[in-house]
This record gives sequence, C-alpha cells and structure tokens, in this order.
Amino acid sequence: MISNELPAINYNSLQQVTLFKGLPLEVLQDICQGAQARRTAKGGFFFLQGDLAERQYLLITGRLKLSQTNADGQSMLLRAIGPYSLFGLVVLAKAEYYPVSAEALEDCTALGWNKPTLMQFVTRYPTFSLNAIQAMASHTQEFQERLRQMGTEKVEHRLAHTLLRLASQTGKKTPEGVLIDLPLTRQDLGEMTGTTLYTVSRLLSQWENQGLIIADREHIVIRYPHGLVQIAES
Repeated sequence: MISNELPAINYNSLQQVTLFKGLPLEVLQDICQGAQARRTAKGGFFFLQGDLAERQYLLITGRLKLSQTNADGQSMLLRAIGPYSLFGLVVLAKAEYYPVSAEALEDCTALGWNKPTLMQFVTRYPTFSLNAIQAMASHTQEFQERLRQMGTEKVEHRLAHTLLRLASQTGKKTPEGVLIDLPLTRQDLGEMTGTTLYTVSRLLSQWENQGLIIADREHIVIRYPHGLVQIAES
C-alpha cells in the first residue's frame, strides 16, 4: 500500500545511512517530504526480480530479504536487512529493471523515491550526489568480496563471514551475546553462503557445542565473536 502520509522517522538513525551522511536536518526533511510511504505485509513483495526499477527505498520498520532466481528457478538469498537500510539502489544508477526481489520477512514500512525525484536531489545537493556514489560503490565492493569468498574459501570460512556481516548490519547486544536480529532459517544461510542446509546445520551445531553461538530455528546469538573471526580468517 502506497501513501503520502509518512511514518515517524528517526533522523539520528537516518543520518547514519551512507546516502544521507553529512546532510543537515532541513535537507533531510526536504528529502523525506519527497518520498512516499510503502507498507507491505509479511510475505509480500516491494518488487520482484525483473520488474521495472521505478523506486529506491529506505526501510523504516520491519525486516526483508533480497533474493535472486537463476535460469533454473533456483533462489539465492543475497542480503537480509533491517530498519534504516537502503534497497533498490539500482534506481540511482538508472538501471531499467530490478535484479533482485525484495520480500518482507515481517510487516514492513519503507520510504520510496522515484527516479525524477532522486535526480532532483542529486542536482540540488552535492553531498547527496557524492553519498550516492559511495553507497553504490560500497554495495559493489560487498558483492565482489562475497564472490571472491565463494570461489576461494572453504564453507566454514564463508559461513563465519556471513554471520559476522549479518551481526554488523543488524546485531543487537543482549546478555547472552550479539543477536542477529533477523528471522533466518538454515536454508537462508545456505543460500547466502552457497552450501547446503545440512552443512549449515552441522557447522552451527559444532559451533554451538564449542560455545561460539546459540542457535535456534530462526535466530542466532554470537556469544564469542572473536572465535568466529578466527574461523573466518584462518
């Protein structure tokens, strides 16, 4: 559902997003006024792979996953994101189609900007323009690094890297450790690391027995991050 009524926005959190860093409050308010609110229920999609790339989004509430389907119909989870994360960045690059699907893991609210509005901000605010370049470069570097890991690293290294990356993106400190605050199944983690559900389950059980993590069906708490770092970099 698309609406002109904007949700409550935490401008302190907004200023931490790469695209909006260094922008004064009045500019951020102007940019937000140029957006439309989009609400999508759990299991719904903001867009599907192959849809016309019409809007870039900033997630305000909820969690969602970005996945890609190959020619054989196999799905691969690329990213899982939480509040104050950007998605649909290809719109800034003037791409014609979305290369991924964006599915809500729970009820979500996002701000969306169409292409003409984004181009106005690029022209009007030089800092916004530079931030846009940095945001796209950061995403490109992340996926290049993940491709390198897929081709050169063992599966335990890739899974450790994935858990650490998710913790840095959505981690919350709890008395037990750092909670990866996303509902992720072992199948999801398998897709993200290019391995099987069985292998993911085996490694998570092994690391849980070693006291590195606590894992249930859809959530993981990292009890000893340095231990995962050692595995990832060994």
